[in-house]
Amino acid sequence: MKEKIISIQEEIKNYSGSGYESVEAFRVKYISKKSVINDLFEDFKKLSIQEKKEFGKTLNDLKTLAKEKLLSLSNTSEKNNGNNKAIDYSLPAEDDTVGSLHPLRIVRNNIIKIFRDIGFSIEDGPEIEEDWYNFTALNFPENHPAREMQDTFFISKDPDVVLRTHTSNVQIRLMEKQKPPMRVIIPGRVYRNETVSAKSHCFFHQIEGLYVDKNVSFKDLKDTLYYFAKEMFGSDTKVRFRPSYFPFTEPSAEMDISWKNGWLEILGSGLVDPNVLKNCGIDPKEYSGFAFGMGIERIAMLKYGIDDLRLFSENDKRFLKQFRGVH
Repeated sequence: MKEKIISIQEEIKNYSGSGYESVEAFRVKYISKKSVINDLFEDFKKLSIQEKKEFGKTLNDLKTLAKEKLLSLSNTSEKNNGNNKAIDYSLPAEDDTVGSLHPLRIVRNNIIKIFRDIGFSIEDGPEIEEDWYNFTALNFPENHPAREMQDTFFISKDPDVVLRTHTSNVQIRLMEKQKPPMRVIIPGRVYRNETVSAKSHCFFHQIEGLYVDKNVSFKDLKDTLYYFAKEMFGSDTKVRFRPSYFPFTEPSAEMDISWKNGWLEILGSGLVDPNVLKNCGIDPKEYSGFAFGMGIERIAMLKYGIDDLRLFSENDKRFLKQFRGVH
């Protein structure tokens, strides 16, 4: 044992090195539970009483020498690394990144709040839909282009099941099961069979609104959308309505807002067609209503100056991190 102790003493005294790896290697070899010094203490238990008296102090001195050497190596390592504190490598890594809401979620939340403040509730419905709810009940004629496979994603044919092309399907489901009055907005994802480009995509997000009650007029629709435009884009925003056509509303109109030096269309709207009310079991002689729909991506692109629709779905951190702190 004496020869082993002397040999280890010389190793400890002559040990040199800096950096975490070197210090850790020393600790494992001479201080840890599996160290050579710990092995000597195990052998010490087997010695006679006389031998224990002879080697006990020497062994303790060896252990003390190893601890002092470890402290010295640690201090040297810290100095070589500048003024940084010793690093505890057992701690989890710090993550200083701060997440943010997606720009579409920010715009969606803002739109929902505006309409909630004036009494609209939120509804949701299926993205895979039957022909009745996506087309027929909404007054789409049999030969309408939207019913063709070049415009719509079909899950099956005869009976036709599709990925919904708008959130209007939820309007039909709601009017079938609920009696007026009703005042709802319907946010959700919709699908179109379109080529993916900077200006178009195969899926996007809509928010549609529906109000059905007695004596609902086009003036009610205009007042509601005036309020929305000024809350969303600022009190100085000007609005105009242009005649348009949608199968499920009559009369129909597109709404433009003043933008820079011109006008930009942001949504479609109109009074619910009497045939749509009849299809849902609502008497159009007693009730009337209005509906509107807008693309969330379009509004987000206007508000944040985004010129490529694909950015919303690519999950590029360089794009998304720009919205930290935006609400």
